[in-house]
Amino acid sequence: MSRNLKGLVLSGGAGTRLRPITHTSAKQLVPVANKPVLFYGLEALRDAGIREVGIIIGDTGDEIREAVGDGSALGIEVTFIPQSAPLGLAHAVLTAEEFLGDDPFVMYLGDNLLRDGIAPLVEEFRASDPDAMILLQRVPNPSSYGVAVLDGDRVVHLEEKPAEPRSDLALVGVYMFAPSILDAAKAITPSPRGELEITDAIQYLIDQGRRVEPHVVTGWWKDTGQVEDMLEANRLILDVIESRMDGDLVDSDIEGRVIVEDGARLVNSHVRGPAVIGRGSLIENAYIGPYSSISTGCVVRRAEIEHSILLERVHVEDLDARVEGSLIGRDVHISRSDAKPRAYRFVLGDSSVIGLT
Repeated sequence: MSRNLKGLVLSGGAGTRLRPITHTSAKQLVPVANKPVLFYGLEALRDAGIREVGIIIGDTGDEIREAVGDGSALGIEVTFIPQSAPLGLAHAVLTAEEFLGDDPFVMYLGDNLLRDGIAPLVEEFRASDPDAMILLQRVPNPSSYGVAVLDGDRVVHLEEKPAEPRSDLALVGVYMFAPSILDAAKAITPSPRGELEITDAIQYLIDQGRRVEPHVVTGWWKDTGQVEDMLEANRLILDVIESRMDGDLVDSDIEGRVIVEDGARLVNSHVRGPAVIGRGSLIENAYIGPYSSISTGCVVRRAEIEHSILLERVHVEDLDARVEGSLIGRDVHISRSDAKPRAYRFVLGDSSVIGLT
């Protein structure tokens, strides 16, 4: 396969499972280890030698455009492709037909993370030149995913979120296609949920005798569609960070692998890694525990944070219990008042979840 290989990143979904964060922010821009999830996929494409990347965008398109720009900061050339509505992955492929032209491409779901990147897989795809290569991983709950049935090293059947799965091999959110997938996407009809399913398009290729190759992923893969997945992805990324100290420490100590970004200030505090403290944040008389990502411009004062993600400009002050297992959205203020009588006072957006323990 000597032709140019393009990238197609899907970043148009509404992110309903990450509400209330996604009421005001694209789910693909929620940070993992202080970097938007979307950027991990874009960097994986770049590291595989792909320079031309189309990004499918929807209602949050303006925010995605602002964050990514022209892609030059990431070493890629970006074309934004508006999708009228989230009508399925195969519909997204058809939406990008003009951008894709006659070139093979890698389709990457913008809220997915693959630990080992995709460079070796892209080389394998280039070398074998199939109509499609699908990435698979064994999962305990295959009915939540597209599922593949193999006969040896051949894909024989695909099904989207089957009630009774015939295998435990889930489709990972990265696909590699020859241009023939466009004809397949045009040949299928919407599924019962009203979408053009990519599994149906790939099944069409199989039924037409086209070559669809599987690759079982052994490193970790995360679909960051839910809060628990975000926190787990944050943990997995932080597990492999290398320490960096660009901020200021005042009467503070650090234990383990910790990144303190430029302008961050730690005063009379203890940080136990792996953790990352974002630019311009203030940690004062506080404890930051393992697997915590504190974003830009946060203030944590007289409080404890562990295994949590704080987005930009969060203020957490004067709490007498530890905050853990939490994803806290931008500009949220959490503090304790000494007023009497004691009571809880909340101002919460749609779909908020509060746990008091």
